[in-house]
Amino acid sequence: MADNKEGGTVKKGHDEGMKMAVDLLQEMELPEGLLPLANVVEVGFVKETGYMWIVQQKKVEHEFKMISKLVSYDTEINGFVEKKRIKKLKGVKAKEMMLWPPVNEITVDEKQPGRIHFKSLAGITKTFPVQAFAAGQ
Repeated sequence: MADNKEGGTVKKGHDEGMKMAVDLLQEMELPEGLLPLANVVEVGFVKETGYMWIVQQKKVEHEFKMISKLVSYDTEINGFVEKKRIKKLKGVKAKEMMLWPPVNEITVDEKQPGRIHFKSLAGITKTFPVQAFAAGQ
């Protein structure tokens, strides 16, 4: 299997990496605050395939206050980014009761642009307002 990262644009360091990640989210019409990360080491993106990866120094937990949702971001996060969607996402978990099911796909609703869906590998989909994931939330 070929390396997903081949031919990718890579930015090193937190400021450069986060700028690239946020620009990419904006371009794909995804909420800017989806990746509230700290101490980013590297961000990469392969335009041809949409493959994106992020490496950070340590795991980050972030509470999206508007929806009282605690989300965990691993040291390596990756997935395939396209318009209004992230597929095959790895490294992101949302806390449900006492469990942390992995989030596998994130989609901004075409018919209801104000809604965003988080789908877990178990097939459970949770829907939230997009503005809960605006920058700074």
